[in-house]
Order: sequence, then C-alpha cells, then structure tokens
Amino acid sequence: MRLASLLLCAVPLVAAQRNTISLNGDWKMADSVAAEPVPAAFDHAAPVPGLANLATPPFKDVDKFDSREFIQTSIREKKLPESARVENAGVPRQERNYFWYRRSFRVPGKQPVAMLRIAKAQFGTAVWLNGKKVGEHLGCFSAGYFDVAGSINWTGDNDLVVRIGAHPAALPVWAPAGTDFEKYKWTPGIYDNVSLILTGSAYIESVQIAPRLATSSAEIETILVNKGNAPVTISLKHVVANWTEFPPHVRLQPGERKAVRATVAMPGAKLWTPEEPNLYTVETSTANDNIKTRFGMREFRFDTATKRAYLNGKLYFLRGSNITLHRFFEDPLCKRHPWEEQWVRKLLIDGPKKMNWNSFRFCIGPAPEMWFDIADEAGLLIQNEFFIWNGRGYFPPYKSEELITQYTEWMRDHWNHPSQAIWDASNETDSDMLRETVIPAVRKLDLSNRPWDNGYSTPTGYDDPVEDHPYLFSAYYGGRGKFSMTQLEGMTGAKTTNAGHPSAHAVIANEYGWMWMNRDGTPTLLTEDVYKALLGPDATPKQRFELYAYNLAGLTEFWRAHRNFAGVLHFTFLTCSYPGVKTSDHWKDVEKLELEANFADWVRESFKPLGVYINFWQPALKPEQKRTYAVMMVNDKPITLSGKLRLEFTGAASTELKFELPAYGAHTWQVPLQAPAAPGAYLLKATATVSGQEQTVSRRKVEVR
Repeated sequence: MRLASLLLCAVPLVAAQRNTISLNGDWKMADSVAAEPVPAAFDHAAPVPGLANLATPPFKDVDKFDSREFIQTSIREKKLPESARVENAGVPRQERNYFWYRRSFRVPGKQPVAMLRIAKAQFGTAVWLNGKKVGEHLGCFSAGYFDVAGSINWTGDNDLVVRIGAHPAALPVWAPAGTDFEKYKWTPGIYDNVSLILTGSAYIESVQIAPRLATSSAEIETILVNKGNAPVTISLKHVVANWTEFPPHVRLQPGERKAVRATVAMPGAKLWTPEEPNLYTVETSTANDNIKTRFGMREFRFDTATKRAYLNGKLYFLRGSNITLHRFFEDPLCKRHPWEEQWVRKLLIDGPKKMNWNSFRFCIGPAPEMWFDIADEAGLLIQNEFFIWNGRGYFPPYKSEELITQYTEWMRDHWNHPSQAIWDASNETDSDMLRETVIPAVRKLDLSNRPWDNGYSTPTGYDDPVEDHPYLFSAYYGGRGKFSMTQLEGMTGAKTTNAGHPSAHAVIANEYGWMWMNRDGTPTLLTEDVYKALLGPDATPKQRFELYAYNLAGLTEFWRAHRNFAGVLHFTFLTCSYPGVKTSDHWKDVEKLELEANFADWVRESFKPLGVYINFWQPALKPEQKRTYAVMMVNDKPITLSGKLRLEFTGAASTELKFELPAYGAHTWQVPLQAPAAPGAYLLKATATVSGQEQTVSRRKVEVR
C-alpha cells in the first residue's frame, strides 16, 4: 500500500477528500528504561526518517547489543563460553530499553478519518497523541497505521510522541526484530517516512494492482472501509492515462470493510523492463477519497522445467549484486545518506548501469520506500528479503500468526512496485514454519503471484527458485582446505548443496566470492586465511585489491558461462566496513560513491550482457607452447549477436574468428594459439566485438617461462 509516498504534498480536491501531510523532519528525542510513562524532558534532536545514532547531542552506547546469533557465533568461534548462550533476542549493552520521539503539528481542517502512518521503525512502535496512547505496532520492517481521530486537536497544536525499542530485546521473543550472525550494532530509529492521512469516513484503505499482459489490462483490488455510523453507497473510479474503469457501486454497512476487484483495459500499454522502465499511475477515487498508485506493466516468474527466469513471457537472465542496508546502518560513514535522494539515485541508477546489472537482492532487511520508488525508475528487479537469517537446525521461537501478520504487511507495502520481483522469506535458513505455514498463508494475497525464495529450504511452490551460495574460497577459512582458480577448468558450474537441496528448481547464485576486504585493503575476519595463503602475510593492499577483482571477475564469468543459474548476483555492493567486520564492499569512497578501481574495471567487464569466459587458469606456459583454449560465450540479449572473437597474448601472437550467437544462446569456441617466444608476464585476452556496442573482454594473467 502506498498511501503516503506519492501524495506527501497533496491538496484535497474537495473538502472531504484525502489530504496527506508529511511529518518528516527534525524531531526531539529522549530515552528511558521503562516503557512508560512518557519522559518529562526531550533534550536531544534527530532526523526522521533516520537513526537514533544521528541524534544531537549523541546518546551513549546507542547501538550496543549482542544478538543471540552473534553470541552463538562467538561460542562456535570459542570467543565465548557455552554458558553465554541465550534463548531470547540477545543481551543489551546499554542502560536503556526505549527511545522516544516527539514533535508537534497542526492540521488544515477537520476530517472524519485521521490515520498516522509510520512506514518503518525498529524495534517496535507505540504512539501517543496529546497525552493519549493510541496504539502499538510490533513490525520492524513494515508500515504501522494508528487511528488518531479520537485524540487529534483540529484547531490547534498537536503533541505527537512515538516510542521505539532501543534494541531487539525490547520486543517479545516471539516477534521478529531481525537476525544476522555478522551484525555487531543494532541501531534503532524511525527509518522511513511518517505521514498523517486525513480523509472521509468511507475511505480507500488500500489499492493493489496486478498487470495482466495476456489481455493488456490491469486487475485492481481496492479495499474500502466505512467508519461512519450509517450505510453508504460508494461509486469507484479508476483512471490510468487515457483508460478509465467504473466498477459497480459498493454498499457498505457501518464498520464494514470490503474488497472490490475491477479490470482496467489498457490496449497498447507499454511494458516495464529494466531496459525500458515504463511506469503508469492509476488514480482511484470515490466521492470523498482518492489515492494515486504507481505501477508497471510486467510479469516475472521462474520455470522449473527450464530452470530459467522469465520477464513478460521472455527468457531473462539476472545479473547483479546485493545491498545489505541494515549492515550499512552500522557503518561510521552511513550518516544520513540512505535518506538523501541524490545519493540513493547515484547508488541505484548510476552504479548498476556502470556495472551492467539489472537486479539486486536487498539482503536481510528491507530498504525505505524511496529506494523502491527509485528502483522502479531505474529498472531494477529486486529480490526483497525479510530480515531472517538463522541457518539450519535452529529457528527462533516466533509465533507463526505473528509472522503471517508481518509478512502480510511487508508484502502490502511493496506489491505495487514493478521492481519488486521476488519475495524472499529468509536468508540461508531452513524453517518448516516458513515453508509449510507462513508462505502458503500469505503468497495468495499477492495478485501478481510473484515467486518465493526461502533461503536454504526446499521451495514451497512448483516454480519457486532456490538460492545458492557457492563460496569456493571459504575452503581456506579456519584452515579447512584449499581452493585454486585452476580447479575451475574441470568444474561444470553446478549448484552446491548450500542451495535448497534436494531440488530441481531454478537456482539463483546470489552470494559468492569469499574474498572480502575492508575499504582500506585489509582482509576481513573471514578472509584473513585466504590472503595469507594466496599472497603471504606481507601482501600490500594494492596486491589484495588486484587479486580480489581478478578472481571475482573470473568467478562471475565462470558462473555465467556454464548457464546453471537463472541469476548471478555477487555479494556485496553495499554493507559496513570497519575493523573487525566479517564482510565488506568495494567502495573507495562510499560517501561519494566512488568504486575501487580494480573492481570497477574487472568485475564490470564480467557482467556485460555478452559474456566471455576463457576456461584457462594455469599461471605459466612454456615459450611457444601450442595449445587450444576453450572460449565460452553467452548472450543475455533477445537478439542474435554476431561479430569477431579475438584471442591474443598482449603484444604477441593473436588469432581471430567470426562468431554468431543466437538470442539467449551459449557456445564454446576451441581456439588454437601459440604462446609468446619471449619469457615474461602477459595477458591472455579474449575480446568479443559486435558492431555498435561495447567490446567484452576476458583476461588471464600468464607468465611465460
């Protein structure tokens, strides 16, 4: 549901129609140990939307909390004794349980219905208006709605107070607050828009739009509510561009809530794709209410028989990365950037275009609604993941009914976004409750019938995908083994048992690499053993950056070339980076969004729609050694591509052939080439050239000796 995001500055068309007032801005703040009463003094200030660590003056120990999963990991790593294990959400390391926000506002005139909407806040929300408590909301990743009509002052100032939990343990143990084994800081805040919705007594609660491409139409479900004391007859109207639909009149009794479906014919409507993200807006109106909802004409699905993804009925390969925004929240350089539109646009529009990406997974935690608006415009397919990561063998004591409530709200907030492509119930988790109870209960609510991913569980639906995390270099972690890129020459790129197994479903490799480095070029906690083994203990940041980019590009080429995955998404584009973290990203300057140069060069090349992969990883050749090189190519485009393929040792021997690759095709060329006569360091390059588009280059570092 998008009641606020598109109407923040709306002016009512008639006296009784909807008026949505933004309450974003600077709010006063306080903290407390007890849940009540409201604090007497609010001596801090912080932005909304934002996080509590942005308050001035700052709060002490604002985000210190040891989660249950962090404690479990520390016990496994022998950093804590077994006696430290907890069954609740974790252990606070701060002298408070709650943060409080306060601001005042005025309204332009009296309306029968007044709803406060808090798009997202963590950890748990309670609201007071003019001294009266009006409600609570447990969800940390979905919008909460609060009926404030009975407490509002229609003629003067209103005192609004919002309480949130200071840490996950402020919530009941049976309600999700987010689980992450690698997250060290848990920062609370009202981290999405806050708005006040004023409208008539018979009003539109929500609108859901489901494109129907076969008939070039849009099915629209409107939820109507009558909060008045008398029966009403409502006349609905849907307007999309030049197309209009008048559903039959609806009779509502006092207190009744009713769903009404209608179909708007849209002959000749333009489809939404990442390449052409065409958008439409439907205005849904009654005599005394109206909502504008933006959507795109697109359908997205997976097919188990072919193990592929299909966009608008056509084969489509996902290429992209991950954004772990809730980890970036703990980064010292996060600041207010996630709520700065220009920064987010550069991240989601300029970044993917530069890197040849068409998709992202918003990993273990959702983004603010502005991010989805921008993703719609950028043409990104989003795998939207609910904030649960618990692995195999353990699942928190969540109540299934609470999960069903929160997943329903989470879906409602996103299902009109064309960028919302995949519902992702969890990360690397195998849960009977999610697979057998929660997903079956909520998936039918989505009229677009989007596919569901569920971590390491086997799929719920016949055509749902599974995720795979083929971390080949993790073999080095803890001295368990070894891995060399030379092993790729004899591998087929098949999915691992990290995926939902056993399963014959389509697979997305949405994590791989295991060579993370901090932005200063030092290894993370998970990769110290990797770099010691590959480069020795005295390697420089420059050497590590070069090796990371080289291997990551090679792995990307490898996974794409073998066509065993419907999507290849590297981990990760944005996360936190500071001493002691376990993963990191690729930013030279995250505030200016300047990528590390080696990553931008090598990995960008590996994600081009025309993919090239030399299946050769030997570090050395003999002078003038003759051999045949397997050059694999893939075409992600819906058209045949033809051109020239050149294989060469830079500055030495080369050979060239013509190629033709059908739409979505893949082929291997066996190309003979003789090594240079002169000893030295060379690049073995395979360059594919198609008239009118960028070349694609696969490169291998080879020493002739």
